Amino acid sequence: MKTVWPAGGGEAGALVRALDWSATSLGGRQSWPAHLRGAVDTVVNSLIPKVLMWGPDHVMVYNDSYSRILGNYHPAAMGGRVAEVLKELWDFNRVVLSKGLAGEVQSYPEQRMTMLRHGQAEEVVFDLYYTPIRGDDGVVAGVLCTVLETTEKVQAERELLASNERFRAAMNAVNGVLWTNSADGRMLGEQPGWAALTGQTREQYENHGWSEAVHPGDRQRTIDAWNEAVAGRSMFICEHRVIRHDGVWRDFSIRGVPTFGEDGAIAEWVGVHTDITEQRTAETSLTDHAHRLERQIRHRERAEEQLRALNESLENRVVSAIQERRQAEVALAQAQKLETIGKLTGGVAHDFNNLLQVVSGNLQLLAKDIAGNDRAERRVANAMAGVSRGAKLASQLLAFGRRQALEPKVVNVTRFVRGMDDMLRRAIGEGIEIETVMGGGLWNTFIDPTQIENALLNLAINARDAMDGQGKLTVELGNAHLDDTYARAHSEVTPGQYVMLAVSDTGCGMSAEVMEKVFEPFFSTKAEGKGSGLGLSMVYGFVKQSGGHVKIYSEVGHGTTIRLYLPRAVGAEDVEVRLSSEPVVGGQETILVVEDDAEVRDTVVELLTDLGYRVLKAVDAQSGLSVVESGIPIDLLFTDVVMPGTLKSPELARKAKERLPNVAVLFTSGYTENSIVHGGRLDAGLELLSKPYTREALARKVRHVLANEKQRQAAGPARSDAAPLSSARPTEAVQQRSFTPRTVLFVEDDSLIRMNSADMLQEAGHVVIEAGSAEDALVALEAAPIEVLVTDVNLPGMSGPQLAEKARRIRPDVAVVFATGDPSAPGLEGAVILRKPYGASDLDRVVIEAKGPAPVAVKVS
Repeated sequence: MKTVWPAGGGEAGALVRALDWSATSLGGRQSWPAHLRGAVDTVVNSLIPKVLMWGPDHVMVYNDSYSRILGNYHPAAMGGRVAEVLKELWDFNRVVLSKGLAGEVQSYPEQRMTMLRHGQAEEVVFDLYYTPIRGDDGVVAGVLCTVLETTEKVQAERELLASNERFRAAMNAVNGVLWTNSADGRMLGEQPGWAALTGQTREQYENHGWSEAVHPGDRQRTIDAWNEAVAGRSMFICEHRVIRHDGVWRDFSIRGVPTFGEDGAIAEWVGVHTDITEQRTAETSLTDHAHRLERQIRHRERAEEQLRALNESLENRVVSAIQERRQAEVALAQAQKLETIGKLTGGVAHDFNNLLQVVSGNLQLLAKDIAGNDRAERRVANAMAGVSRGAKLASQLLAFGRRQALEPKVVNVTRFVRGMDDMLRRAIGEGIEIETVMGGGLWNTFIDPTQIENALLNLAINARDAMDGQGKLTVELGNAHLDDTYARAHSEVTPGQYVMLAVSDTGCGMSAEVMEKVFEPFFSTKAEGKGSGLGLSMVYGFVKQSGGHVKIYSEVGHGTTIRLYLPRAVGAEDVEVRLSSEPVVGGQETILVVEDDAEVRDTVVELLTDLGYRVLKAVDAQSGLSVVESGIPIDLLFTDVVMPGTLKSPELARKAKERLPNVAVLFTSGYTENSIVHGGRLDAGLELLSKPYTREALARKVRHVLANEKQRQAAGPARSDAAPLSSARPTEAVQQRSFTPRTVLFVEDDSLIRMNSADMLQEAGHVVIEAGSAEDALVALEAAPIEVLVTDVNLPGMSGPQLAEKARRIRPDVAVVFATGDPSAPGLEGAVILRKPYGASDLDRVVIEAKGPAPVAVKVS
């Protein structure tokens, strides 16, 4: 099968495939080395603006996001030389590229430049990051530049600075000092004008400390007048003497006005101190009292006029500031409410999952005691079904709080929705007509398949209830681009490409008041007992955690449309591979269980004991550390993530590994509290078993974690040359063996296991290519003639079975070996299972004996 390369990449990817590269110094695409192909793949499939400048003449390869920065230079710039395309920037680029080719990593934040990208000189600002790209020989062959344009942001900051300078100049013109006080009359925060006038520090003037700068003879009168104005919510008018920073007393006229919020409450006080010392001096002259009085009146009238003008300006600014603050406060309040509810739901889910684990564990233990009693077995099965429903409810709580550990995959939405057709029809009944509208050329999306299935089902059931079982349900799919204008109107949206999934009904619709609350947990317009109020909140939380966006349209009496914007994925669709279950097995290793919930602890101890393990137990992390330090041999630390006490589980695991380097670690939780899960993904190198879990899931996970640790122990110290790609010629002793060396792609995310196993294969005479992830392995499959794929089952991102399916598409004859400690064997034709821990002879044997799938027989007539 011929593979189109590079895959995806939008317009830029298509341009790379269409361009005649033989006219450049890079040569035809077929001759490009693996490191250049990998770098081009990284660039064209990235959503961040990137440009690769390759070779001594700096040939350009870039992606769709960078093409928008190029303006009219695109598409002619693809395959062009930097010096010829961006002539006006060559003086800068010449120096940068010279340093990059010398191996220097560079960054230039807020770099100002002048570009002619739209035919005329244009001032632009970029954040620029340059990374050298090395070839197989270790020599730098090109420079990768990541570009973030900040022109609009810098311009906005300039305008804000200019506005503030104009306002400051206006204050200087009236010889005034501006200050602000809180609603209850206290001076808070930074007050640069007052500090400059009096020399007081923030600690000195805050609250009513400012009065210490007022003359003792005027101090109490001023405080009384100020408190009266605050109590009466009226303008504050006063005159008093203030000591300047240079020790000189000056007379000031003071005006302070309150600003009000929407609820009528005072938001803050804004005031001005105006120096009137010269006026007071004039008033003390008796010889020209009348004249000076007239001057004083004129000055006062002028000051009052200036103050009125200033007040008008202040009012306009205050109104604008209040509007901006109101919007920020609404967004902050919503974020704080979601955060608070998220923490609450996470805690509830943790406790609820602990209860479910106790019930589930005891039911599974009970099932063994009543084996053969059909009636009792049915009752236990019904109770387990209830546990499953409870686990789903806890999952919905975590989904709203955006605290569930997602397992996103590249999903073909068209195939996904068609596959749910029967399920939707059974869920909503025969009285509702279903119409599916699908646009052509739909993109893939990067999403958790189980969660998006639950989301679509929830939306359909809500629509059914809104239509009272009669009406029309429309499911619509299409590609969508949310631009900068849309993102500015929706602060939580990131501009970019999305796959839009919309569900519309012809039901009763919703009022504006209902729409404001519809995504809040436990809010429901249904009758009591007809719904939990968690369906739409789960949909909202899951989509937001996945980097998407939710939009609702509704009108009373005219139905509702809910649109889910799911992030676009540029990779190929992940293939679902079903694992065949083997009998549950245990072992005789020693396991330390650390769990603060007594009932959960007792249940899991009994489950592990029933599987044959020797079990130790501790009530919290500190007690668990004491057991570790006691010297008792321990093979596996099995610890809850969320526990009381100052010592947390991740720290317990770290200290246990320091004292017992060969101990394996397995975490468990119904809620991870962001301690080992970040961005919805489990931290690299960690193993987690989510509550509630079954006896079978516990047994498989424990064997997998123990086997991986034993394989690491067998590997010993890591070799010094941890190069990602390696190969070796057979030694003289190996060459005397009667066998044909094979080209092996070894895929394992644990670097110690990977490097040691690769050394085993090389010593046996095989040619080995290493990969730390399925994604790296796919690049190697395209570039090298792989005969045998050896892969772990559990890999970060794409799993081992999914990698094997894709490998068979690229190289149909490739032999597959699954190296795993998980007793659940992948059901792939011709695949061989290599149990961890394994030795050099076991690995060599399966590589030699492994064969590809049986050829398909063709009947010739």
